[in-house]
Amino acid sequence: MSCEVGYPSRESFSPAVLNLPAQTVSREILCAERSSRSSQTGRITDRTFMNTGKPQKPVLTGQRFKTRKRAPGGTRIDDGDKTKVTEHCMFRTEENHPAVRSYAQVFNKLIRRYKYLEKAFEEEIKKLLLFLKAFTESEQTKLAMLTGILLANGTLLPPILTSLFSDNLVKEGISASFAVKMFKAWIAEKDANAVTSSLRKANLDKKLLELFPANKQNVEHFSKYFTDAGLKELSDFLHTQQSLGTRKELQKELQERLSQQCPIREIVVYVKEEMKKNDLQEQAVIGLLWSCLMNAVEWNKKEELVTEQALKHLKHYAPLLAVFSTQGQSELVLLLKIQEYCYDNIHFMKSFSKIVVLFYKADVLSEEAILKWYKDAHAAKGKSVFLEQMKKFVEWLHNAEEESESETEDD
Repeated sequence: MSCEVGYPSRESFSPAVLNLPAQTVSREILCAERSSRSSQTGRITDRTFMNTGKPQKPVLTGQRFKTRKRAPGGTRIDDGDKTKVTEHCMFRTEENHPAVRSYAQVFNKLIRRYKYLEKAFEEEIKKLLLFLKAFTESEQTKLAMLTGILLANGTLLPPILTSLFSDNLVKEGISASFAVKMFKAWIAEKDANAVTSSLRKANLDKKLLELFPANKQNVEHFSKYFTDAGLKELSDFLHTQQSLGTRKELQKELQERLSQQCPIREIVVYVKEEMKKNDLQEQAVIGLLWSCLMNAVEWNKKEELVTEQALKHLKHYAPLLAVFSTQGQSELVLLLKIQEYCYDNIHFMKSFSKIVVLFYKADVLSEEAILKWYKDAHAAKGKSVFLEQMKKFVEWLHNAEEESESETEDD
């Protein structure tokens, strides 16, 4: 596709404004040809000629984007006709980041100066992405680099990438290949965090798997493809997003089963299956279980009654928590979750130590985990209150440990 842009005057498109040589930027991708504006009477002060030798239609005001004719299927009717390609073309530049970046700067500066070009430019890019099959591999690479750079500087917005989910592009592997090159250019301009943040805001983070055909839409294939391409950051990002989605679904199902008062044995079997299927760690699951258990009850608003209510509820489900707190790290996660909950819910402020003691007696929490939490693994939230509550119990644990060591020596 080619396009031509007319401007209000020659001066507004001078080399001094763009810090680039006075030139045209053309061919398949958005090229800008100078033409001056004529008066309301239609008097033409200047005409530009493309390589066809034919005078172009005058642009009286604003701009005009002209798209080349295409045959059915998106192929170019004039493909190979050198007379239809201007001398200064992004597709004729070198296949490297700095060279493509100079063309991106042209579009960026033009659109910043003439805001009314923004929408038309965006629509043209969408069309280009839909017809990627019409371009050579080298041209696709340059277009991918340009798209990534323009996304990085905000000239284009992430929603344009929906064009890449077109079935014909996905089936032939063009979408994934283009996306890799585009993301590399984007990250080179910004960083991986900026890219993932933009994808989340545009709700595209959940659609990344759709860059691949249906039989390859899985995390394993995506991770290998992007990691092999040098984009491990995006591979890790997808893993994180998938894990978050899985945890949300698991939490929803757990709350449903708890509300139906399903037997603990059934809940244990279900959670273990989900852990195996989705590669979930015990540390993540224990936190979910605690949240679900505390959300399953409508708590009494009176402080003197809520502790008794909580202890009765948690004693019933202690065997469930014990199954998924077999590691020291899992126990610390649970302790921090209890601390956070008791701090955020003021009626539970005095319940913290009693809950911990209950879990100690029920073999949910070990002596080592409690001492570790007390010494240096506690959170800042309400630590002075909770450490004071736990002081006597911790002293008892220390004394019990010393007595145990003494008995061992006597034996």
